[in-house]
Amino acid sequence: MKQFTRGWMGRAAVAPGVACLRGFTTIELLIAIVVLGLLMAVALPSYQSSLRKSRRAEAITALSNIQQAQERHRSTRATFASDLTAAPTATPPGLGLPATVTPSGYYNLTIASPSATGYEARAAAVAGTSQANDGNCAVMAVRMAGGNLRYGAWPNVGSIDWTPANTDPNRCWAR
Repeated sequence: MKQFTRGWMGRAAVAPGVACLRGFTTIELLIAIVVLGLLMAVALPSYQSSLRKSRRAEAITALSNIQQAQERHRSTRATFASDLTAAPTATPPGLGLPATVTPSGYYNLTIASPSATGYEARAAAVAGTSQANDGNCAVMAVRMAGGNLRYGAWPNVGSIDWTPANTDPNRCWAR
């Protein structure tokens, strides 16, 4: 009869050629779950922040399209347009853009205060989307006033300071 000796950590040694099945203990499994939870707690907010920043590009593109359409509109008319979706041949004429929401549905687009010398175009995050939690960048805007173009952003509450001293303190356009 073969004799077995005690191996490492007091476990019984097995004969050569015999497989030794070994699993995880409950403590090892719990430690792995805690480490995974900590990694997720750190990584998930960072990932969501990166997604929000990337989705701002959609708002910037939409506002740029509005700017270009307003310039085309103003080149043949006395004032800037007040309607995004009305056809340029409608009464009153509009910009003829396809929608008042960005293609992915994260921002509502509006035009405020159109006149002969300026307008303000806004891209406001849709409530219930992750963009609504974009901090000070939930509403992005561009303002044309007297031939000068200014960019700004602010949270859902309040309004932007359009004074010349304010150069987008939230830095939403630069991120």
